[in-house]
Amino acid sequence: MTGVTMLLAWAIEAAVGWPARLYRRIRHPVVWIGWLVTTLDNSLNRKSLGDSWRTLAGAITASAVIFITWALATGVTTLLPSGVAGIAVEAVLASSLLASRSLYEHVSAVAESLATDCVATAREAVSHIVGRDPDGLDEAGIARAALESLAESASDGVVAPLFWGVLLGLPGVAAYKAVNTLDSMIGHRNARYERFGKFAARIDDAANWIPARLTGGLFALAAGGRATGWSVMWHDARRHRSVNAGWPEAALAGALGVRLSGPRRYGDTVAAEPWLNAGARDPDAAAMHTGLKLYVRAMLLATVLLVLIATAQAVS
Repeated sequence: MTGVTMLLAWAIEAAVGWPARLYRRIRHPVVWIGWLVTTLDNSLNRKSLGDSWRTLAGAITASAVIFITWALATGVTTLLPSGVAGIAVEAVLASSLLASRSLYEHVSAVAESLATDCVATAREAVSHIVGRDPDGLDEAGIARAALESLAESASDGVVAPLFWGVLLGLPGVAAYKAVNTLDSMIGHRNARYERFGKFAARIDDAANWIPARLTGGLFALAAGGRATGWSVMWHDARRHRSVNAGWPEAALAGALGVRLSGPRRYGDTVAAEPWLNAGARDPDAAAMHTGLKLYVRAMLLATVLLVLIATAQAVS
C-alpha cells in the first residue's frame, strides 16, 4: 500500500523533518549517497581518460550508485514486518528522503531577511539553497534565486520522491534520491563533468519529467482564479535551460506576476538565460512570502491527490 506509506511518510517529514540531533549522530541518507558518489568520482573521473572513456566511467558510476541504493532499500523492505508495523517503519525511513519542511524553512529565512533589509543575511541564507555565488546578487536577484529554488525543489525534493514512492515504495524513493544526488554533484556542464556526468544528467531528466510538469500544474492550480500561471508555464517553460525546471518555475512566475530566471553569474561566467514571464516586475520580500503561501497551497493539493491514490489502493 505505497500510497498510504508515502502519505504517512510525508506527514512525519512535515511534522519533524530530519532532527538536528539525528543529523549530528548519523548524518543523513543523502550524505551517505554523496559519499559514495565522491568516492567513485575521485577514483574513476580521470583527466588522462579520453572523452568516450570518461562518459563510460560516468555511466558506470551513476549506475553503481543507483543500483547500490536501490538494493539496500530493497533489502531493508524485505526485513520489515508485515501489516501496520511494517508500513509505519517504511514510512519513517521514507520520510528522511523528503524535504518539504526544510525547503519551506530555508526559503522563509531568505524572505524574512529581505523583509528586514538584512541583505547580507539574506545572501548567507540563499547560499544554502542555490549553486551560484550570492555575493553579486542584489535584493531582486536574491529573491529570484530563492523563488527559483522553491519551485524546482518542490518538484525534485517533494513531488518527485512522492511520485516514485507511490509507484515503487521505499526502493523507488531511495533510487530517485540517488539519481537526484548524482545530478546535483556531477551533472554539470563544465570541464570536469561534461562527459563524466552526462549519463547522470540524462537519467535525472527522465526521472523528473512527469513530476516537474505535475508540480507546475499544482502551482498554477494553487493560484486559484489567476490563469497567468498556466499561460506563462505553457509559453515559457520550454525556454528554460533545463528540460524540467522551467515548468514549476514558469508556473510560479506567472502565478506571482514576477519574472524569474534571466542572466546569471557562475563564478567568472555569465550565462545569458532567457527570462520567464519577461514583462513582469522583479520579485521582492512580499512576493517571496506570497510564493511560500502558494507553495503551501500547492502541497495541500498534492496531499489531496495522494489521499485519493491511497484510498484507491486501499479499496482495490
